[in-house]
Amino acid sequence: MIQKNLKQIIQLTISLGVAGWIFWFLYRDIAFDSLLAQVKSSNWFWILTSLTIALCGYWLRSWRWSLLIQENEGLKVTPNRSYHAVMVGYLVNMLVPRAGEVARCGVLTRTNGISLGHLFGTVIVERSVDLIFLIGTIFLAFFVENELFLNLANQLVDLESLSAGILSNLPIAIGGLLLFILFIYLISRRFKDHSLVNKIQHFFREIGGGLRSVGKLRNPVGFAASSITIWIIYFLTMYTVSLGIQSTANLSSSEVLLVMVMGSIGMIAPVQGGIGTFHALVAFILIQLGVSEEDGKIFAAIIHGTQVLLVIFAGLISWIILLRIPAWKKPTEV
Repeated sequence: MIQKNLKQIIQLTISLGVAGWIFWFLYRDIAFDSLLAQVKSSNWFWILTSLTIALCGYWLRSWRWSLLIQENEGLKVTPNRSYHAVMVGYLVNMLVPRAGEVARCGVLTRTNGISLGHLFGTVIVERSVDLIFLIGTIFLAFFVENELFLNLANQLVDLESLSAGILSNLPIAIGGLLLFILFIYLISRRFKDHSLVNKIQHFFREIGGGLRSVGKLRNPVGFAASSITIWIIYFLTMYTVSLGIQSTANLSSSEVLLVMVMGSIGMIAPVQGGIGTFHALVAFILIQLGVSEEDGKIFAAIIHGTQVLLVIFAGLISWIILLRIPAWKKPTEV
């Protein structure tokens, strides 16, 4: 247990150190007075509008998650309960990357008695759907700004070398994957009666149940519509902030879409809340769009900073509310 905790502390420290170093390296030449002046000169009507839209997005994401959770699993999860769990998850992500997914599942396990494996399955479904929409958004950005998009992609990655490397190593990757699957299969057959193996198999069966829940949705139209709307909300969140800052107020909707794509990629990085990576990629794309380097970095700091404050404020409120809810107890059989 001590070694496990030490490993987690080391991982957290390294992740936080990387995020801090990227942030420092990016903003080391930006004077605090410049940031303060930009904040004061911003149109806070649009920035507050952005925060309101983002909050609606969090609630919609929570409602979509509640559609995936089966009603025969413990106590029925209401949209409000799932909202508070999601916000606690976002709050935890500020401290430990990706731990928020575990935290929000753990919250509902405690308050509603939903099995952890089932909830993880629903989270996997959510992330899979979001990945599909992210890929779709990247293709949309390519369609509306194909020349600029290709120039940016070539600056970030040598596309020819990347494609050649993938093709040359594809047989090795496929062979390694097949060997890994065979190894897992043989181990599971050899120790099939071991309690630990049984627990792992049971856990993955519960995850599989969560994945199959997509085909059993009671509101498939609502799930599809909310998934689309969530990504529209992401765009509107970015667009309204751009209207509120003088240096980005003249960006077109397609250019803001590119900024959103870069920001979304930055948030995927395994660092706390996308700190550093989000700022670097958003500033990079804005510089390519003609915004000065200083203004681009300040824009990234304002939108990320306001969103972080929103998550901390709303997440703490949700955490306090959930702490007041007693742990769910399975009804005693008569």
